[in-house]
This record gives sequence, C-alpha cells and structure tokens, in this order.
Amino acid sequence: MNNQIYIGYYFKVKPLQPATEILIAELGYVGFESFVETHEGVTAYIQKEEWNDQILDSVFILNSKEFEISFTHEEIEQTNWNEEWEKNFQPIVVDNSCTVRAPFHEKPDTQYDIVIEPKMSFGTGHHETTHMMIQHILKNDFVGKSVLDMGSGTGVLAILAEMKGAKSVDAIDIDNWCYINSLENVERNNCKIITVLEGDASLLKGKKYDVVIANINRNILLKDLDTYVSCLNPNAMVLLSGFYNSDIPSIKSKCETLGLQFVENFEKNEWVALKFIFSE
Repeated sequence: MNNQIYIGYYFKVKPLQPATEILIAELGYVGFESFVETHEGVTAYIQKEEWNDQILDSVFILNSKEFEISFTHEEIEQTNWNEEWEKNFQPIVVDNSCTVRAPFHEKPDTQYDIVIEPKMSFGTGHHETTHMMIQHILKNDFVGKSVLDMGSGTGVLAILAEMKGAKSVDAIDIDNWCYINSLENVERNNCKIITVLEGDASLLKGKKYDVVIANINRNILLKDLDTYVSCLNPNAMVLLSGFYNSDIPSIKSKCETLGLQFVENFEKNEWVALKFIFSE
C-alpha cells in the first residue's frame, strides 16, 4: 500500500436521511473516493493531490435550508489510517457460520472464513447492509450458479459466493480503489472463479446470471434494475440492499414491473436487504 496523503472530512448531519445519501453522492462527484457513515453523519476522504480549499463550493446540499450540516477536516497519512483501522477493526461473525476478519486476526472456528483488508473500501461486514447480504448468501443455494456482485466494494460478497459453491462470479465496482482492493482480497482468499471488473452496468451487455447481488444506493438501483433483469436466467435470484425500510415500496414496485417476485427481507437498524426471484 502506498503512502498517499488524504484529507478527511467529518460531517455532522441533521436529519441523517436523505441528506447523508445526497451528500455522499455530491462528494463523490467532486472527487471524494471513500465514505464511512457514522451515527452523526458521514466521514469522507479525498487524496490531497485532488483536493483544493474550494472543493466544497459546488456541493449544493451544504447550502440547503432543509438540513443542518457542519464539518471539520484534517490531513491524514494513509499509513496512520491503517494503524487506526488495525486498532479498531474487530472480526465479525454472521449467523455463527461466517467470519469476516483481517489478516492479523486469529483463524476462527466457523464454516466460512473470509480474510479481507478493506483499506479505504466499503464492505467489511460491519455495515448493516453487508451483514444482511452475507445472511442472504448463507441462507441460499449457490452451488453451480453464475453470480454477479454489483458494487462489490471489498469483494467480500463475491468471495462468500465462491465459498458457497458458485461456478463463476463477476465482481464489478465503479470505484478504482474498490477494484484494486477486490483484486487483492480475491487473491488473499485463494479464489479461482471470480473476475473483478472496474466499471458500471454498461459492462453487463450480453452477460447472463443465476444470481445478482447488488448492494448499492437506492437511486442507482432504480436506474440500473432494468439492466440487471435483462441479464437474468430463468428462476434467477436477486438480492438487493443499500437502502432503508422507507425505500421498500419504490424498490418493490420497480422490481415487480420487471417480473421480479418478492420473497423476503432482512432488516437491521432501518437498513434492509431484499430477496426476489425472477418469475418470468
């Protein structure tokens, strides 16, 4: 890992939603590359070489009267980020059968052991959406399935899909940092059938899958669901997360118009993860 210097911004947001989601989208547009949602708002990181002191001038939500948003920022050595992460990152165990841990943690006594070093990427399993998607994967049959992990982050869901017996997995993320991190984590877990790709839904042309996993924010899901469904084999399974309980009606409505049949969902701290079957 290189020693890039980052600028960290710590935003306090009231009310949290939908302001946090909008803020992350706007910050991503101006060059911020990693985000951690907190109980107070969001922490965002940008490489110092991409930063300038007018970087937030075009972030319109900061001037909105609908929300109260304050922030502080500081310069961060990426090596220091790693030290902080190693001090604070604890392994997680999902449903007593899957452990997500760092390389420096002891090997656990669970059926599935995923070793990741997330660096600045999203998807350690600590966030509610990743945790619930792991639950869905654990609960369902992946043997011999072709799988798409869209918005793959660290690659943790793709890695678990291979461990569950998938025959092929495409892991796609638009973020270069996530792409590189997924490649490293796929190698770290000795995965053989995962193809990591950098890009968006335009990469899916001509592809077909038995399972689509998409842990992405609501707006991107609503925009790209047509493309996902066009890639489904008969009786395919679709697992969706990255949104709140209040978003279920709009997500379900869109899915049903595309021939997806709702099966069940998990919910954790107002975040949800939904399972659909392609009924066409």
